[in-house]
Amino acid sequence: MPLILKNMFMVVSAFLLFSGTLLAILIAGFDLRVEFTGSGLRPILSFGDDDDHFTELENNRSKSSSADSTSSTTLTRPTNRQIHGINSNETIRARTLKDTASQAYWTDFRGPNRDGNYSEMTIRTNWPGTGLKPVWEQPIGGGYASFVIADNRAFTIEQRRNLEVVAAYDVETGQELWTYSWNAHFVELMGGPGPRATPTWHNGRIYALGATGEFLCLDAVTGDVFWSRNILTDAGATNLAWAMSASPLVFDDKVIVLPGGSNGWSVVAYDRLTGELRWHVLDDAQAYTSPMLVTIHGTTQVLIVTATRVVGLGIDDGRFLWDYPWQVSTVPNVAQPLLIGNSQIFLSASYGKGAVLLEVSKVEDTFVVDTVWENNHMKNKHSSSVLHNGYIYGLDEAILACISASTGERQWKGGRYGYGQLLLAGDHLIILSERGDLVLVKATPNGHQEVAGFRAIEGKTWNMPALANGRLFVRNSREMASFDLRR
Repeated sequence: MPLILKNMFMVVSAFLLFSGTLLAILIAGFDLRVEFTGSGLRPILSFGDDDDHFTELENNRSKSSSADSTSSTTLTRPTNRQIHGINSNETIRARTLKDTASQAYWTDFRGPNRDGNYSEMTIRTNWPGTGLKPVWEQPIGGGYASFVIADNRAFTIEQRRNLEVVAAYDVETGQELWTYSWNAHFVELMGGPGPRATPTWHNGRIYALGATGEFLCLDAVTGDVFWSRNILTDAGATNLAWAMSASPLVFDDKVIVLPGGSNGWSVVAYDRLTGELRWHVLDDAQAYTSPMLVTIHGTTQVLIVTATRVVGLGIDDGRFLWDYPWQVSTVPNVAQPLLIGNSQIFLSASYGKGAVLLEVSKVEDTFVVDTVWENNHMKNKHSSSVLHNGYIYGLDEAILACISASTGERQWKGGRYGYGQLLLAGDHLIILSERGDLVLVKATPNGHQEVAGFRAIEGKTWNMPALANGRLFVRNSREMASFDLRR
């Protein structure tokens, strides 16, 4: 070996040895946490022992409960639980909720239509240079679920030690109003611990799915259980590598979940009030996308992206309507589809897959699917794109991009936000970066125009932000915060 190469080898070896020793010291002595980013290459480093974090969370909740013990918004945790049944006070409570129905807006994963589009009111866009001041902020349990908001409450699901916890928070103060928990602890190396699926709010009920298939219907006011199932047990299915992630879809008298079982148990519909089985269809292995309710050529249907295809199903009995092959070689699909108009579907995936626009036609009673365009200009990995004025905005891997919906042509690409999440609010994109930054970007095809940005929460952030009544809610596996975007 030439002397210069030998010296370089010795220097590199010494550096790696020093780096490894320093890293070990920081992990052991200073509780350094190393989290994988979406690329799997650049780690996010932070400090904080898990046990200390949960102790801080428990102390925070205890202080909040004690300080507001006389408040009318503090709810006493019910002692009686009703499993596989209906609360006898359901009719009375439902009658009461009629007066607050107008307060329910962001009740589903990614908003009312599951498309990441916020249109309730015009938001504030003149963010100060120092960043928005949080209305409140506090620790939270682990996992990648987002919030749903209704009746002045924000709901999510978390990992707290060895428990999965559904929690309700007061939107004004962040005070924890109630929790319901059960023994479950899913963890894997890349993503870490915790439940993945965002709960769904519907007519005063919370439908929450845990990482290992526990599925509960809860009273949104009290946390009482109406019924519970385990969807993996029902379907005879094994869990996904990154766990159950699809948010339950509620419509009419049904709630749809995706256990991914064979022998007709890939997609399952339960009665939303009783939890009784209504129907089950398909043999597909499932992915990490959530079912959507769409109307194509006047036919309302359930739109599902499985591990191998996109499928349209009838809402009454799950009958097959149409499909199109859509499979990623490495990891099953994650990004949500976009409905464009009343007949087009946009799909995107990472790992070299790219994007496609489908035209779904109807000839008499038969649906026919054709490809409009297909390219690699948009590769959504952990996040999903949004549509605005004929243009699609999304994270192409870790970089924000804009493409034409009609042609797939790239308009621009710029702004490195990692594998974060984004939503559309009016003419702006609200981006929650992988490292916890909140960024405001103009939704325009005329180039990347960042308006403002600041660090909102610390640590790896793969959770979708939620927005209701002008209040923005963000979280990751350690922190949660709320920001006022009202004008």
